[in-house]
Formats: sequence, C-alpha cells, structure tokens
Amino acid sequence: MRKDLVTAALAVVFFTVLLGIAYPLAVTGVSQVVFHGKANGSQFERDGNVVGSKLLAQPFVIDTGRKDADGNPITRPDPRYFQPRPSQTGYNPSGTFFSNRGPNQSTARYFYRDQLATYLKLERPYTPGLTAARVPVDAVTTSASGVDPDISEANARIQAHRVARVRRLSLGRLDQLVKDKTDGRFLGVLGEPGVNVTELNLALDGATR
Repeated sequence: MRKDLVTAALAVVFFTVLLGIAYPLAVTGVSQVVFHGKANGSQFERDGNVVGSKLLAQPFVIDTGRKDADGNPITRPDPRYFQPRPSQTGYNPSGTFFSNRGPNQSTARYFYRDQLATYLKLERPYTPGLTAARVPVDAVTTSASGVDPDISEANARIQAHRVARVRRLSLGRLDQLVKDKTDGRFLGVLGEPGVNVTELNLALDGATR
C-alpha cells in the first residue's frame, strides 16, 4: 500500500515537472526563436511602440467629444482610413463573439439595414452611383469573432475612393496599395482574397509621411 502511494506521488511530481514546467518552457523557447513575431501576437510596431496586431481588427475613429447614455464616448469613422467590418464586440479582443442572429429574426433585418445605411452615408459622397446592391456583404456583416482584420478586395476598392479624396492622393496609388496588401486564397484554392485593414492603414500612414 505504502509502495503504491509513493509510486503514485512520484508519478504526479514527475509528470507535473515534465508537462507543467519543462514542456511549456521548451515550447515557449522554440517558438520565441523560430516564430518570434507570431509567438508574440504578430504585433505591429512604430517608433518603438506597439500600434496593433495583424491578427486583430481595430477601430479607426474620431472622438466626437460626446457620450452616450452609458457614459461611453461617441465616435464616428475617420474618413482618412479604411474601415474594418462591423463588430459585435466593439473590436474588443478580450471578449470575442458573434451576433448569433438568424435569417428570420427581425433584429437581423434592422441591424443590416442600419449598417448598410451607415456604409452608404460614408462612401456614397466619394463614389457617386454607389447603390445598396453594389455594397459587398462583408461591409455590413460582422465576423464570427468580431475582430477579423480582413475585408474583401471589393470593399477596399470602394473605400479607396474616399481615402484618396480625403488624403488628396491619386486613386491609382491607393489601388496599388490595396493590391500590395491583398492576401490570396490559402493554397491558391481555399477561401477568398482578403485585405488586412490594420496593416493597410499602417502602410498608408507610412506612405504619406
């Protein structure tokens, strides 16, 4: 009996040290050496400061100086930047989730109607003739996580008209920047091409400094 208890206790200690300490340290060490950037969250740095992550969408907004009924700042999209997809979480990476709206819910109809109106209000002054039928689906729908940094190429092309006009840049220059930051299909066949908004906006700032 005593021998069994000693054996069990030694096994617990051994596997605790092996799997709870040695293995995590080994994995962390290898990842820091081999995949340093990815292991630390694929962070973007500028002037020595972390300004974002390639894995996360973030809002590019202007504070209006007003607050809502709950005391939260009221913001509006900054027209100088490309805008990510709508977010159910307010782009909060610590609590990601999706809306869970079904196709038959009236709340879904109202939500997408409001998102479409917001998109057209922002983009139509710079893209005459833009209709609801031409608005890409990703421009008015949330992602599964609420922090997906990618938008469709079609969405980025529409927004390029606004950004070019506001920043007084040629549309051709913006289109080339969008092309440079567009990721193709995975393995050439899976998924759709996407444009990382965070990366695109940082490149935009860098190109116009």
